[in-house]
Amino acid sequence: MQELSFRKDILPLKDKLFRIALRITLNRAEAEDIVQETLVRVWSKRGEWAQLESAEAYCLTIARNLALDRAARKEAQAAELPPDVEQTADTTDPHDLLVHKERLQLIHRFVSQLPEKQRTVMQLRDMEGKSYKEIAQLLSLTEDQVKVNLFRARQKVRQQFLDTERYGL
Repeated sequence: MQELSFRKDILPLKDKLFRIALRITLNRAEAEDIVQETLVRVWSKRGEWAQLESAEAYCLTIARNLALDRAARKEAQAAELPPDVEQTADTTDPHDLLVHKERLQLIHRFVSQLPEKQRTVMQLRDMEGKSYKEIAQLLSLTEDQVKVNLFRARQKVRQQFLDTERYGL
């Protein structure tokens, strides 16, 4: 393993750490606290960095575990993602923007209702761009379990979205 630098290797991960913490806790302030606590814990274990296979996986695992602990304590599963996290549509038509915003809110609601494991797998794969192998490593699952959880999560969100679009349910 190469020599790790906190400034060059660990600090650039803070945005990824924030996104995973935000996805789990659904609270911006909590996510920021989790990132800070993660960085402190990683720094305090700097003597063990030489044994790390992947600094990114190590940091993401710490952030994920901290976020899950906090979410369990505060029962954040029922909350929704804040509106300032949404992406904007590539259009200037007010009607299209409104439709896009409403669809994003629906999708966020459906994703937040997924079981924790499916929600985390979907976050890591679809939003963070992690490989199946990396996700399996982070979550202590097999690659097949990752694929099954991702498939089920996507299917459930897709079906709920289609049902809502068709029937207004």
